[in-house]
Amino acid sequence: MPIYAQTSVDEVYSSAEKLFENKNYFNAITEYKRAQFFDNENKYTFDSNYKIGLCYKYGGFYENAIRYFSNASKYCKTIDDDFELKIQMIRVNILRKTTQNAFQLLHQLEKDSSFQNKKDEIYYWKGWAYIFNDDWKNAELNFAKSSFGKELYLLSKKVNNQKLSVTFAKVISYILPGSGQIYAGNYLSGLLSFAWNIIAGYFTINSFLQNRAFDGIIIGELVWLRFYKGNVENAEKYSEQKNLLITNNALKFLQEEYKGLIP
Repeated sequence: MPIYAQTSVDEVYSSAEKLFENKNYFNAITEYKRAQFFDNENKYTFDSNYKIGLCYKYGGFYENAIRYFSNASKYCKTIDDDFELKIQMIRVNILRKTTQNAFQLLHQLEKDSSFQNKKDEIYYWKGWAYIFNDDWKNAELNFAKSSFGKELYLLSKKVNNQKLSVTFAKVISYILPGSGQIYAGNYLSGLLSFAWNIIAGYFTINSFLQNRAFDGIIIGELVWLRFYKGNVENAEKYSEQKNLLITNNALKFLQEEYKGLIP
């Protein structure tokens, strides 16, 4: 009877593997779970949990993927299995944008002496985590440390150089109205903002010089202050829009054209 049961487990697991290879992930999950039910000796416990996690990952069910990867972690057979499992958990956390969880796992791998020979991969996925955290500078620094992250290093460096400083755009707008919008590439808007501030400022100051203090206060608060504040707000908005466009173009390239490993 035990021989028959084990043979059944082998057959069910083999069936699950074929479904997985054919990317029939939904049915593969069912077969892997059947194999687990009959697997009294835990022969396939690690592998089945790991593969179920992958199936859920490929199907976009990230919470389920994490759960089964966690189950698999209890039955790791080798150091390499443990590392690969943690990398998959990191990749899923990157995909579901829980980057802090990814960084925590990456930090654990960095500090573990067992994985000193895995630094290339650790830096590579750390770079990806920073990309999804919209931190292209740190992405650049980590890809620079990975021997197979050269293309992503160049992309991150390019994006980091192209992105605007929102703080700088706001500061120069306080000093010279319209300059922040021009810095963000909105020349017409910047010139109009500069002109409206000059005109509003002229009428405000002129009212005070002509001893029309009430008019000066009204024009200053209702007109000049409005244009001045709007100039700073627009500088911030246009800079953020420009940065979003730069980031989205980079992500589109990664999604459609990048041939290397992705999360």
